Amino acid sequence: MAWIVHKFGGTSLADADCFRRVAAIVSAPCDANLAVVVSAMGGVTDQLLGLISQAAAGESVTDTVDALRARYAAVTAELLPAGLAGPLLKQFEQDLHNIQHVLKALSLVRSASHRSRDLVSGFGELWSARLMTGVLKSGQAGRSVKFVNARDVLITGRGEMGPVIDWEASRSRRARVIPSDFTGIAVVTGYIASSRDGLPTTLGRNGSDYSASIFAALLGAGEINIWTDVDGVMSGDPRQVPEATVINEISYSEAMELAYFGAKVLHPRTMAPAVADGIPIRIRNTFDSSRPGTTISSASTMREEVVKGVSGIDGVALVNLEGAGMIGVPGTADRLFGALRDGGVSVMLISQGSSEHSICFAVAEDATETVRRVVERAFAVELGQGLVQRIEVTLDCAILAVVGDGMAGLPGSAGRFFRTLGGAGINVRAIAQGASERNISAVIASRDLTRSLRAVHSNFYLSAKTVSIGVVGPGAVGGALLDQLAAAAGSLREQFDLDLRIRAIGSSSRMRLDPSRIDLDEWRSALGSGEPMDIERLVNHVQADYLPHAVIIDCTASQEIADRYANWLTRGIHVITPNKRAHSGPTDYYNELKRRDRQANTHFLYEATVGAGLPVIHTLKDLVETGDDIQSISGIFSGTLAYLFNVFDGSQTFSEIVRDARARGYTEPDPRDDLSGMDVARKAVILAREAGLDLELADIEVESLAPPALAGASVDEFLDRLSDFDAPMAARVHAAARDHQVLRYVADVDVRQAKASVRLQGFDADHPFSNISLTDNIVRFVTRRYSENPLIVRGPGAGPDVTAAGIFADLLRLCSMLSGSDD
Repeated sequence: MAWIVHKFGGTSLADADCFRRVAAIVSAPCDANLAVVVSAMGGVTDQLLGLISQAAAGESVTDTVDALRARYAAVTAELLPAGLAGPLLKQFEQDLHNIQHVLKALSLVRSASHRSRDLVSGFGELWSARLMTGVLKSGQAGRSVKFVNARDVLITGRGEMGPVIDWEASRSRRARVIPSDFTGIAVVTGYIASSRDGLPTTLGRNGSDYSASIFAALLGAGEINIWTDVDGVMSGDPRQVPEATVINEISYSEAMELAYFGAKVLHPRTMAPAVADGIPIRIRNTFDSSRPGTTISSASTMREEVVKGVSGIDGVALVNLEGAGMIGVPGTADRLFGALRDGGVSVMLISQGSSEHSICFAVAEDATETVRRVVERAFAVELGQGLVQRIEVTLDCAILAVVGDGMAGLPGSAGRFFRTLGGAGINVRAIAQGASERNISAVIASRDLTRSLRAVHSNFYLSAKTVSIGVVGPGAVGGALLDQLAAAAGSLREQFDLDLRIRAIGSSSRMRLDPSRIDLDEWRSALGSGEPMDIERLVNHVQADYLPHAVIIDCTASQEIADRYANWLTRGIHVITPNKRAHSGPTDYYNELKRRDRQANTHFLYEATVGAGLPVIHTLKDLVETGDDIQSISGIFSGTLAYLFNVFDGSQTFSEIVRDARARGYTEPDPRDDLSGMDVARKAVILAREAGLDLELADIEVESLAPPALAGASVDEFLDRLSDFDAPMAARVHAAARDHQVLRYVADVDVRQAKASVRLQGFDADHPFSNISLTDNIVRFVTRRYSENPLIVRGPGAGPDVTAAGIFADLLRLCSMLSGSDD
């Protein structure tokens, strides 16, 4: 029969419930023989090694021994009936007796040998394997269950890189211990082995993984399942990269690269037997066995993913050996790294320029003094003669690595990696990339490791259109926008890979922050149960360094919020807004926003400041950027005033129309905000500036339709007394009618004369401004190209839904820009 190997680590065997869970996994129906390799119960190996240290130091070991005895006895009693538990506990007590004999000897000589450590530390696996064998037998697994002490099978020797398997002797012993005609489940001790002279030894840390790989090779297994407490190999450390995901498939080479640089994968050495025989390895979660985990094999089929994972290690020192006397001298590198080898120093990364003027390499920070001493001794003559100028050591470094077979032969991978680090403001101190192109590594400051992991992971692993969004001002317009996003987000994600994450919503008094995304179907209740508004916290939350892009959408009319735009743009946060305050405020601030928009590589979008959802700003920008000569811009830019003068024909008084419009919700709560003309004047300033004029709001000639005499009145008093001023308005509408004209409240920007006005004007019946629907906006561009037949943009220009649609269009436009810049 074919074999399948399962290995369960200490976290998978922490208590009685864990043993039951493991038993259920291996007792599931299967057509293959099973080799179940087990580690010691969680923490037991460390306790056993602690006993060695305590005894060698002359300290009492009683408490630790008692803790081991109590734990094993409790778990055994919970799992097995008395008839099976008795013999196991008797064997356990004999093992403790033998351990105490060894410890007594160590306490006498005040020293611990390598042999004594191997002997004592290996008991944990023996206890786990015996207990698991008993559990499977008592659970009626329906198959033969055999306990296998790996010391009866595995024979090892010592090599420079650790234990070396004597494959010929081990195969011979395996055939005796697990004969070819065996069928059932073999429960095997991990970690432990025997030396060639029959003494107990171990395979070192991660030894149980190594045991699983060795037994898979000895048994000719079809696959190895490494059961642990995670769902598989992750694309990044979840503690540092919240967006890390399980990698479905990786190659042996990718797994080795990721493991070397700190990822929670098998140690490269432990995979060697499986790699040699092409045995697939699956990393699976004991606590959620339904998940498929990660498959590690000779060649991953997921080549479309350029980078499989991002990993990093800190506690690194960068050493630089530099000198003119090194240039063109053969053997310099050999002398350097030979000396480090003799000094027992492991080198993690090497980088050398083609000039040969310097060699830099990375080592563990705790080896720094050894490295300095070794290198100074090896190059003492050159240092004395000035041929080697200096040995420079930089502490507090980290190594960041991106790994993926898909990078091989693909132009731009390294550029994308370093561009991402540069964009995140991270300085690279050394670089290394092998000829396989599978790994690109960079040495950076240790303090930058988490930020760099998040930035690089987001660039390679998330959609370029993943956007972290904060919405400020969830009133009529902001609320309509959130509702539109709720309706469209799913289809945008499915059809266009557009991942819009609303992670913050803030009103004037409350805010809601979510580490992932706010449920937009429930955003109102979520905001209501939120926390007090803190704009700085909200913005910092939106600009998460593990997400590629951040945008603040300001749906307020607040000057205070508008004054923050420059800072946000400088920080790399994109801004979208219908708020006219920044664009129509002081010219210096407007110009500063434009400058920062260009220099900070951010985008500042404000289509909805003029014309709500109409493409007024976009059209004007296109005309200017394509070299057209703007001569004048005129239009109706207030839906409220458009409505008033569409209705006002003299059959009703102007005050009656204003009161009716307010009752219908067509005006602001205080109609003077509309009648003053200042909102239209701000739009005129915005258009004038987009056309190249440096106009201030005070430069605009504004005709207010709100009587000055009522400026200080309450809203109710204003509405009551407005009728006192109906006569002048009636006279104007009748005068216009005599001339066969209609009245319209219009903004005029004369670009050639560099001036602008906002006033009530009469227009002939055939003029475009005379033929609009009730609340339409309309803009008329006269340019060099469009002089005989001016360019007209017309449509609904007021209301929360159409304004929100304009903001939404800006957001989609931003995503298109971001996608293009990251390709």
